Amino acid sequence: MLADAVRSESWRLLKNRTVLSWSLIFVPLVWLAVLVGGAVIDAKVDRMADQLPVQLASARSALDLGETLLSAAGQLANPALLAFLLIGAATVFSSDYRWETWRLITARNSRPNLIVGKVGAVKLMTLAGLGLFLAAALIGAAIKGVVLDQDLVFRFGGDEVRTFGLLFLLAFVRVVQFMLLSLLTAIVTRSQMAALFVPLVVGVVQAFLVTVTPILGWSAFEWQTLLLFPGAAYEALKAAILGRVPMEVLQDGVVLRAVASLALWSLVPFGLALWWFSRQDLSKE
Repeated sequence: MLADAVRSESWRLLKNRTVLSWSLIFVPLVWLAVLVGGAVIDAKVDRMADQLPVQLASARSALDLGETLLSAAGQLANPALLAFLLIGAATVFSSDYRWETWRLITARNSRPNLIVGKVGAVKLMTLAGLGLFLAAALIGAAIKGVVLDQDLVFRFGGDEVRTFGLLFLLAFVRVVQFMLLSLLTAIVTRSQMAALFVPLVVGVVQAFLVTVTPILGWSAFEWQTLLLFPGAAYEALKAAILGRVPMEVLQDGVVLRAVASLALWSLVPFGLALWWFSRQDLSKE
């Protein structure tokens, strides 16, 4: 029954081409356009540099697509991707309130399965969105190499694979955590607009407040900062993966605190959503 719920929600999302276009395709296309535009500008700069004396001109090294992939993995949970993926998530989570169809589908499946099915569909959408962003980064880098006449190489050994996998997993968890705020909002308010804008407002407020934590004497790796701000926990874990956290801070348990923060900000909204939905009167939609 759970598999049926995931399959049904995924099919309904696939049929909504407008939402998929905005959620999955818009940001990668814009990112690809930015990369290609940057390559064109660099090519013009190179043509101007050709007029300089040889000793002043600088040669370009080979373009490493493996490094490009790692760099893109570190940018996956960016605000633009979060905001546009949220469009699809808000649509999935609130559509049955909007069209008053909960009474029809709750007769065929249990309420927990229906909610988990929606979350499963959003997770699949998130994976697709992250994958398309990575593809756009690679295509943009390849186009840049061709435009600038650079050699293309792909160095991606064991360390790079491990780092990429951890960064991708971390970004996936961060995006899903953000989407679960939309789930809770949709169930409590029964409103698609609220499911879209409440998480955005929460994210903006948290991004602002985390910048003023030094006034309170909190560092970026203290438990108060990590617990209250999942974005800070994400950045701390990303820094740890990339080896940018001092050893004494790692030994102080910053990784466990950051993992606990993301887990709490994921499980609490999900648990509250399940609890609220199990007691909700769906005869008044």
